[in-house]
Amino acid sequence: MTAPHYIAFEGAEACGKSTQAALLANRLDAVLTRETGGTAVGARLRAILHDNAVTNLTARAEALMTAADRAQHIAEVVAPALGAGRSVVSDRSLYSTLAYQGFGRELPVEELKQINDWAIAGRWPQLVVFLDTPDELIAERLRERDLDRFEAAGDAFHQRVIKGFRTMAGLEPERWITIDGHGTIGEIEDAIVTALAERGVQ
Repeated sequence: MTAPHYIAFEGAEACGKSTQAALLANRLDAVLTRETGGTAVGARLRAILHDNAVTNLTARAEALMTAADRAQHIAEVVAPALGAGRSVVSDRSLYSTLAYQGFGRELPVEELKQINDWAIAGRWPQLVVFLDTPDELIAERLRERDLDRFEAAGDAFHQRVIKGFRTMAGLEPERWITIDGHGTIGEIEDAIVTALAERGVQ
């Protein structure tokens, strides 16, 4: 019996990761979930985090709320699924906190790693699929949306976030798989499936 996998999708807003996460979960017959908001408790936290009416939330409070969501998510969804032999595909993971609250909000990344490692009891994703999507394509997609609090955070913030993802991918090539996010949904799916097969995930 093949051991279950915990795979996270990461990337900028509107990069296409939610679509690809759903496709992969269906292919692997895996549990599809997300952070933030993958549990009932997490959904309430997500509502605050993404609400444009929330204008005075400090960066540290934001980071702690995402860690709280993650602690509940690992305990309630991820760990039980893996324990039952089901793979898990998650739309975002603790790496989003490192990118958004670390690089984006400019909080100390190492401190965020420690907080989140404690929150998840050391259960990091085994593999991270990073969709590195061109800025102009992301901008085009965002123009078609009603932007939430993170999406509306500004170009400088989002440039720091994407730099964070690229930096982390470069530091952990054994865990991260970088996929060109420019292409059709089918082309990107094929690239992901091929790359994962090379890591033993089929």
